[in-house]
Amino acid sequence: MQVADMRVERDSLGEVHVPADVLYGAQTARAVANFPISGQRPHRDYIVAIAQVKLAAARVNHRAGRLNDDVARAIEQAAQEIIDGQWHEHFVVDPYQAGAGTSHNMNANEVIANRANEILGGRRGEYKPVHPNDHVNLGQSSNDVIPTAARLALLRATPRLLEALRQLSEAFCQKAQQFVGYTKTGRTHLQDAVPIRLGDEFSGYAAALRRAADRIASAREALYELNLGATALGTGINAFPGYRKAVAAELSAITGWPLRPAYNTFEITQSHADFALLSAALRNAALEVIRIANDIRLLSSGPRAGLGEIILPPVQPGSSIMPGKVNPSIAEMVNMVAFQVVGYDHAVALAVQAGQLDLNVWTPLIIANLLWAIDIFTNALQTFRTRCIEGITANEARLAELAHGSIALATILTPKIGYLRAAEIAKKAWETGKTVRDVVVEEGVLSPEEADVILDPAKMALPQDPDANQCS
Repeated sequence: MQVADMRVERDSLGEVHVPADVLYGAQTARAVANFPISGQRPHRDYIVAIAQVKLAAARVNHRAGRLNDDVARAIEQAAQEIIDGQWHEHFVVDPYQAGAGTSHNMNANEVIANRANEILGGRRGEYKPVHPNDHVNLGQSSNDVIPTAARLALLRATPRLLEALRQLSEAFCQKAQQFVGYTKTGRTHLQDAVPIRLGDEFSGYAAALRRAADRIASAREALYELNLGATALGTGINAFPGYRKAVAAELSAITGWPLRPAYNTFEITQSHADFALLSAALRNAALEVIRIANDIRLLSSGPRAGLGEIILPPVQPGSSIMPGKVNPSIAEMVNMVAFQVVGYDHAVALAVQAGQLDLNVWTPLIIANLLWAIDIFTNALQTFRTRCIEGITANEARLAELAHGSIALATILTPKIGYLRAAEIAKKAWETGKTVRDVVVEEGVLSPEEADVILDPAKMALPQDPDANQCS
């Protein structure tokens, strides 16, 4: 960039050259130079969240007489513009930055200050009459602004994920109802087990996803507690009495959420356990999705050499060398995303436990990982639903073949002839390749008519409790 395209600003370390047309300033420019790590920009929800913090602080400071009318109005307008989606391209600090998120906080302070000065007729980089530290950051510290913005960003992001999980659960529930008339061989230890209805199997998937969403929603509630107003370390230095309650109430009005000041400002400044709680809930949801996606892959395996009990909608050719091969591509994708979510959780856990003494400085890593996890997980779940689950069909002939041929049907004979005799029949069926029905009829254990009734897989698969397959 040519010198003519730059402006010169000063911070506490000296002069800094800043691109002439940007809204950020010296400290942001230093951070851009210091942290050329991932090429990532701050997440949109994080940008909006920090602007909401600055808007609430300006209003509270204005009412307290700490900001004059013009400065407060200009800061409020600049912050609201960012909340509405403007100026996001001026938030440029890499997520991998100095601890505590000071660079991101100053990026917001500088953008809002420069925009506020433009509103008041000033020029970028002059910081008159609005200064990034003295006015936009008044009564605040990165130590309380960044954790608060992280909480607000996660509160904004999680509803999308919750909706995706619940929609996926509903898709499985609809399939459960559609498949309730299909009986299949159950499996434990990957071995044949007693019959089960395909619909009941799918109802279990639906219920698991619903519970995973509920756990995330429960963990989300801890984010309503804020340390804004704790400033540095939790003491509230440079704020004023009553500020914490006032700014929490103002943020509640801005966001519509029941936000509240922290019960103990020192605990919430030191500890990021609330973020770990949410991350763990995301991880647990990912583990459920991995398990379910793996089952879908197994149930659809084949088409001739595998289980082949369900048929997935084909979305793309499965091989560059084997003609006609179709892979469970969507289930494979969702597994990879879920693996990554688990990896993000591990990074969050390391960051949460690494807090030392009076501050956890690893918030930038925590918020970046959680927001990335939520984004990719949400997208994967939506795709899993629309391009895989909703299009699944049952392979009726294969289901019936395996269900009637299962040696586990001998289980139903145990009350009548005892476990050991039933085991002998099962063993003979396996060794001879005959069905359990054939063996019991041949050996006179049951008449053909009795065998047809007692060894009917569909009857055996009926749940004893009619409410057992609730899925929503």
